[in-house]
Amino acid sequence: MKANKNQTKTQKLPKNYAAKLAMVDSARFYSLSDAISLIQDLPKAKFDESVDIVANLGVDTRHSDQNVRGVVSLPHGTGKTLKVAVFARGAKAEEAKAAGADVVGSDELIDKVAAGEVNFDRCIATPDMMAAIGKVAKVLGPRGMMPNPKLGTVTMDVAQAVKNVKAGQVEFRAEKAGIVHAGVAKASFDTNKIADNVKVFVGALVKARPSGAKGTYLKSLFITTTMGPAIKLEISSVLE
Repeated sequence: MKANKNQTKTQKLPKNYAAKLAMVDSARFYSLSDAISLIQDLPKAKFDESVDIVANLGVDTRHSDQNVRGVVSLPHGTGKTLKVAVFARGAKAEEAKAAGADVVGSDELIDKVAAGEVNFDRCIATPDMMAAIGKVAKVLGPRGMMPNPKLGTVTMDVAQAVKNVKAGQVEFRAEKAGIVHAGVAKASFDTNKIADNVKVFVGALVKARPSGAKGTYLKSLFITTTMGPAIKLEISSVLE
């Protein structure tokens, strides 16, 4: 008898993932504390996995009054080291370097980005650079890197902006179907730190509810690791 498609897919799963999948009850809604405990009990990968939150929001991002985008500083950082680029000139460029920016430049940096050289994770810019940065909007935009004053990434205080990113500031944005996906911790964090970060992140999502959102806004929440299955969360346990 031939195996059906689902059986074939299951057979192709890595042994470690299959073991993790077997430990998760897909029909259950886990409290935040139980979900974190489960994550910590799952078979470990060979690296420190990221802990991610996936939220399904009741918004239609095709409408401008239902877009969800924001930034939040997590109390314990994300555990990730981000490379930060700052588009600035003169004294502001020097301030950015002193604050720990990994890449700093003006027109020459824009030329590198235009040529496809994007060796950083986040962008910050002074207001006077924005007209020139428009030339590479098609490169930075699809990567979610375009500086934005609403997110604090277009600012004259470049030093503080760099420090915020380095300290674990997380940007979030609802994609198609209202899905928000963000890394909020590392699996090696202790239980309380993961819980704190998750609650602060979800709290920021709730505060970012757009005026056009109707009905249930926070429809579902999942927590997962880089190499692990999604675990459904009781929303009330995250918001308490």
